[in-house]
Amino acid sequence: MAILKVAKLGSPVLRVLADPVEAIRDPEIQRLIDDMIETMRDSHSVALAAPQVHRSLQIVTISPIHDERPARSLALPPIVLINPRVVREGDRTEEDWEGCPSTPGLHGKVPRFTALEVPAYDRQGQSLTLKASHFLARVIQHETDHLVGKLFLDRMKDLGTLTFQGELERYWLSSSG
Repeated sequence: MAILKVAKLGSPVLRVLADPVEAIRDPEIQRLIDDMIETMRDSHSVALAAPQVHRSLQIVTISPIHDERPARSLALPPIVLINPRVVREGDRTEEDWEGCPSTPGLHGKVPRFTALEVPAYDRQGQSLTLKASHFLARVIQHETDHLVGKLFLDRMKDLGTLTFQGELERYWLSSSG
């Protein structure tokens, strides 16, 4: 496995529609998935989309969502979604903080739907439908935005919340802010 270079804001690969994956079981695609998982872990990211590693393909990797028993979460394999489609369930949205390895150090409040269904393929090419809510739904929407050339900045309704990591912790997340 290899750690791949992460595309940063301004890179054209982040602004184009990613291609669907045709040959999911192809060794090159499987190697890319392994490398994406390694890169996601190395960058301490919750998830990663293939365009973020300069590959315009519809692949998303997601870390297991940590619960109150971290040892259990760490034992779970990452979620891999290939050619995912997001189908929202209802109109309820929540606004919360997001950041991204492609916009290092920047964070902002982004509204997202709170419940979804995601038809996709797993890394073996098997069809699946993932139901997601709240944090996982937010993560999936963030990553699938990368597959259509969008960044979280494009979804912010108030750029007044755009902040750097240090200021986020100091002013927005502190008990006095």
